[in-house]
Amino acid sequence: MPAQTNFTLQSRIIVYIIITAIILISIFTFIEITNQFAALTRYNILKAKLGTMVAKNELENALLKTKDGNQYIKTINNALENLKQSNAVENVNILDEDGQIVASTNKYLLNLKLPSNEQHIIKDLFSHSSQFYSIVDRQQNLILQYMPLYAAECSVNGSSESEDTTFLETQEKSDKISLNANILYVAKFSYSLTNINDTLMQVYIPCIFIAVLVIIISIFLGVILSKKIIGPLNLLNNATKEIAAGNLHLRVNLTTGDEIEEVANTFNDMTAALVRMKERAENANPLTKLPGNNVIHEEIEKRIADRKKFVVVYSDLDNFKAFNDKYGIGLGDEAIKLTATILQESIKRGNPDDFVGHEGGDDFVLLTTPEKAETVTNYIMNEFDKRIRLLYDKQDLERGYIVTTSREGQIKQFPIMTISLAGVSNITQPLTNYGQITNICASVKKVAKNSNRSIFVLDKAHV
Repeated sequence: MPAQTNFTLQSRIIVYIIITAIILISIFTFIEITNQFAALTRYNILKAKLGTMVAKNELENALLKTKDGNQYIKTINNALENLKQSNAVENVNILDEDGQIVASTNKYLLNLKLPSNEQHIIKDLFSHSSQFYSIVDRQQNLILQYMPLYAAECSVNGSSESEDTTFLETQEKSDKISLNANILYVAKFSYSLTNINDTLMQVYIPCIFIAVLVIIISIFLGVILSKKIIGPLNLLNNATKEIAAGNLHLRVNLTTGDEIEEVANTFNDMTAALVRMKERAENANPLTKLPGNNVIHEEIEKRIADRKKFVVVYSDLDNFKAFNDKYGIGLGDEAIKLTATILQESIKRGNPDDFVGHEGGDDFVLLTTPEKAETVTNYIMNEFDKRIRLLYDKQDLERGYIVTTSREGQIKQFPIMTISLAGVSNITQPLTNYGQITNICASVKKVAKNSNRSIFVLDKAHV
């Protein structure tokens, strides 16, 4: 099976930046072309309209000077020739009422008829339904102007239009021509739109230049950006591999002043936490998985250093050896695990940073605060007395004791197990070290063991 090829993060960053740049350039190019087309169209229409009005004025003035109607075509042809030589117009066709070309700047079109789709325009103009038509033909790249040519002077606001009327005046008055004037012909003017290819080139060349420039800059920025991101990531990745290989003392030093530095600091904190977890795991009791002697020592010393008020509670199971001898190591281990469970449950009723450790055998250590000590220890005693009975036979429970061999080798009666809790607190006395606390607890535990029931004894001699 062929290996799957994956893009690196650096490649993806560069590709994403380039794609974004191309999309933005495409949008910019589209908007620019649209604006150029709109401006070009407005310019061409204005140019065509001005040219048409000039040509119309010239043609109508020529017709006005012609007294003989038989000479109209000749007059128009002469006028068209003059207009063409002066570059005032490009292509002009003069149409009669049937849509037939009677005069044209292109002699090959004479006597031809307009297509059917243009016939209605001619009819509208001859019937005075419209005074002017303008069409932009994108397919032929043309602007078409249709203008009526009047056979005589047209009445404008009751006065005749003289020959020396200016073009602007004629243009302003054209919309007020009397509909009773006689239309002799319709002039069709054709103007080529400005070369679209030239317009596109005016847009494409700068856009292509900008696109190439932006892509080069994007690649450059992508490489720099990816290095600033990928470099630290590679460092973190290599550090992770080393830590996975067991080098828990490795630390990452990144000073970027941003989230990457924050990730590096979090990474270092995580590594330190792993070291502590490893130490705790190595020191944890294999039966209960609770922290062992080293961690218990550290927790007590930490509270002393932090000057916190605390209570250290040592727990011991009464008559545990007799139970273990009669019921076996298996049930003995169950009794120890039950004790660990109850102690862990009890600190949930205490403080978030309360602690439970297992020194070994049936000896446990619990750390809490003075105000929570009574609540925690009452829960331990009540739950232990209730749940330890589930490990005894019914017959032994009914008798209230078990019969087994004592340490001295004698057959004796031993009561149902209870739990003794010995407490030491720094409420009124300074506790300066772990050894001092264990010594006090040892003496308090002796007092607690003298009871025949579950009990919590707090050191009174130092309170």
